[in-house]
Amino acid sequence: MSVIKVEMKIENDLFQLDDEENQAEGVSKNLDDEAESESKAPEPNYLSTNLDLNNSSWPRSYRKSMDMLSPPSVSFMRKNSLTDICSSFSTTFKRRPQISQNEQSLSKPFISETSAFKEELPTLTEPLKLTVSSCSKISHSELPPSTGRKCSFSQAVLNTTNLLCGIGLLTTPYAVREGGWFSLILLVMFGIICCHTGILLQKCLESSPRLHSYPDIGEAAFGIYGRLGISVSIILCMELYAACVEFIILMGDNLSSLFPKSYLSLAGINLESHHIFAITATLVVLPTVWLRNLSLISYLSVGGIFASILVALSLLWVGVVDQVGFHPCGKALDLSNIPVAVGIYGFAFAGHSVIPNIYTSMKEPSQFPSALITSFGFCILMYIGVAILGFLIFGDSVKSQFTLSMPKELPASGIAAWITVVIPLTKYPLTILPVALSIEELIPWPKLRCYAVSVLLRTILVFSTLVVALSIPFFGSLLALNGSLMAMLVALIFPCACSLRLLSGRLTKVEIASCILIMVVGLVCSIIGTYSAIIRIADKVD
Repeated sequence: MSVIKVEMKIENDLFQLDDEENQAEGVSKNLDDEAESESKAPEPNYLSTNLDLNNSSWPRSYRKSMDMLSPPSVSFMRKNSLTDICSSFSTTFKRRPQISQNEQSLSKPFISETSAFKEELPTLTEPLKLTVSSCSKISHSELPPSTGRKCSFSQAVLNTTNLLCGIGLLTTPYAVREGGWFSLILLVMFGIICCHTGILLQKCLESSPRLHSYPDIGEAAFGIYGRLGISVSIILCMELYAACVEFIILMGDNLSSLFPKSYLSLAGINLESHHIFAITATLVVLPTVWLRNLSLISYLSVGGIFASILVALSLLWVGVVDQVGFHPCGKALDLSNIPVAVGIYGFAFAGHSVIPNIYTSMKEPSQFPSALITSFGFCILMYIGVAILGFLIFGDSVKSQFTLSMPKELPASGIAAWITVVIPLTKYPLTILPVALSIEELIPWPKLRCYAVSVLLRTILVFSTLVVALSIPFFGSLLALNGSLMAMLVALIFPCACSLRLLSGRLTKVEIASCILIMVVGLVCSIIGTYSAIIRIADKVD
């Protein structure tokens, strides 16, 4: 036995010697790696070197909340689509606080610190973890769990088309009335430019694996000032908030057209049909904003593309089958009102807040440009067709929403009006969600990050959109303002500015010149369109 113990002791000593030698080799290798990393030049993609770790990732919930506007698991060719919907429905009644791997990556700073920086500030990692975990209590509980599934080419086309075929489709005949027939050239031009800037966003995302969303691109290009200072995150939230205001106006206008004689007098306050139904629409949509999980609504909202097609077919039915007829009229070009058309056309193709999410969700990212070109091509044809049909049928009497110009006694008109009411009901909670989560993340006291405070903030946010909608009930002018002021920044100016910054050295002279030209066009259109829309709104208010 003593011999065995001696042999075992010798073997243990040999193993310890081997371990010490391996550790020594590992330490020397790490020292060599650190020395080599210090000698390397920093990556050109990350142009900011001093980011505040606690603030650089605001809004943290933006990426996942925007994913709900384009759920990648929706497909009519998948056998388990119904199962996916049922499972997502069940999550609306369960709180799932766990954080996925993608969410954890959002909390990491974009700039990788050197080892010396980590040694000097070893305490910065713990507060960051605590901040993220405390925010996740309210920021991620209502978001669906990440399934890790990737969307195919056809799903990406469907999601992008559904994103672009929105409420802008209803206003294209009105834009032709304001800008004239030749303004349709601007419609095609903006469609092509916005498709190009969407591909520029893809190239920006490809510049680093750490980039996943639009605010990420802004921060990587211009540091924390790119995320906040040049207002990428703030402009995106403002654009979504303005869209929610337009949803309220849209629902109120179409419901009042269905029930024009509605009237209510309460405590000396007289409410007309538009006010009644705007308030009613707000009260109906309010409980959906309180839901912990909006994944079921996100599946329902994907039907927006088919609803848009059905509304367009209803317009064609009224003109052909119901024999309302076509009446060629209108100006070739109206330069005095062309800024309104520019704002509407810009808004129609400004889906860039979600485009990065669609790209990162694809199985084959290399197919993204083809998917984007297919979607934009279909939407350009759709917008042109509706614009020509609507203006030929109603002429100069066409309203800011062509559904309001359709004869009320016709069944097709009722179908189009009801579809126009139902679709915003599903779009509203998904559109307001990124804004609500961004505000909730700014709460400085952890004890207030609870569900009750979240409900209160969202209620205030929803009623604020109602107040704005009742104060400025001018759908066409407000849409033109949103398109000129914010859509031009999000869809034209920011993508080009970020690509010039992130892709410097890899762009050809032609590409650089095209980016500068698009930025100039976007800036000019933004200034002229914003001024014109504000003047129109001020005149109508007075």
